Parts: sequence; structure tokens; C-alpha cells
Amino acid sequence: MELIRKYFPKLTDTQYSQLEALDALYRDWNAKINVISRKDIDNLYEHHVLHSLAIAKMLNFKAGTEILDFGTGGGFPGIPLAIMFPECRFKLIDGTGKKIRVAQEVATAIGLKNCNPVHLRGEEEKEKYDFIVSRAVMPLPDLIKIVKKNISRKQQNALPNGVICLKGGDVQEETRPFKNIVEITDISNWFEEEWFKEKNCIYVPL
Repeated sequence: MELIRKYFPKLTDTQYSQLEALDALYRDWNAKINVISRKDIDNLYEHHVLHSLAIAKMLNFKAGTEILDFGTGGGFPGIPLAIMFPECRFKLIDGTGKKIRVAQEVATAIGLKNCNPVHLRGEEEKEKYDFIVSRAVMPLPDLIKIVKKNISRKQQNALPNGVICLKGGDVQEETRPFKNIVEITDISNWFEEEWFKEKNCIYVPL
């Protein structure tokens, strides 16, 4: 939690308490349904929560923004982002039912009203959103092929509607098809911890 306070010092007491509650909840659920690798659960805040919140450094979503978390797993990046932006609406989808159950239970336990985890594959999602967010779900061209049908035409944010995803390592190859429009930001520009080296936040307007 110190890490969260370090980079996001102006959250409300409610936001801090919701974020703080994630540790015990994910430990409890992870013992039943493996959504985070067992050896990584001790790094929950750095590797999962703060990593998810890199998207909040890329863009401060305006109130009323509709966001789809594609392939959320147990709720990342959607749950930390829904805590960060209580005036926005988040739908979290994943093709694995038991992982979505964890996201549903965690969201309910912390009283997250703006977050709707649903067991659904991306191809089946019909609604329109301002932004699609994801964390290392699939190669970028494949992701964009599936979600471009879901991008709303109505613009309301500082960046045009599109896809924001978190990916590690060399992303040159998969971003090449979008080379004239893609924006790649090294997350270590925002967070100084060693783990964020070679982690990227990628934005593609659609």
C-alpha cells in the first residue's frame, strides 16, 4: 500500500480502504482459485495493482467514460481502475468463468458499484465503449481485430477513443501495423521500481 500512496497521494479514504482490502481478498480467493501465481501473491500491489494503475497515468478518464476490460482474469486492470475512477463505468469480461467469479466476489466485497464482471468472450461482446483496456492478453493486432467493433464514436476524453494495454518486453513487432498512430510509454517513466523496466503502456486510437 505504501507504493500506492507514493504514486497516488490524493485518493479518498474510501479509495485507500478499498485498495487495502484487496490483499486479504486476493490471498483468500487465490487459495481456492489460482488467479495470481502463488509465488507472486506477495507482490500483489507492485506487480498487479500498481501495474494496472499505469493506465491511470496514461489517461485521467473523465466522469462518465465507459471502459471495457478485455480478458480481465481475476480483475486486472479493471478493479484497481474502477476504484481509481468511481465516476466511470467498467465492464470486465473473461472467457474463464471461475476467474470472473473471483472478480465478482472481490468487487462485491469492497462495495465497488461501477464495476460489472461478466463471463463472456470478447467476440461475444456487443456494447460500445470509449476505451478497451487489457493486460498482456494476446498480440495487439489480434486484440484490435476483435474489439474495434466495440469502440464508441462519441469522444469525451483528452485522448481519442481506443485501446490501452499493458505489455512487457519488446513490442516493436506487434505494434508495427499501427506505427503511425501507436503511442508506447515505458512505465518506468512513471514508476521507479526495477520491476517496471521493460514494461510498456501502449495506446492505439481507433
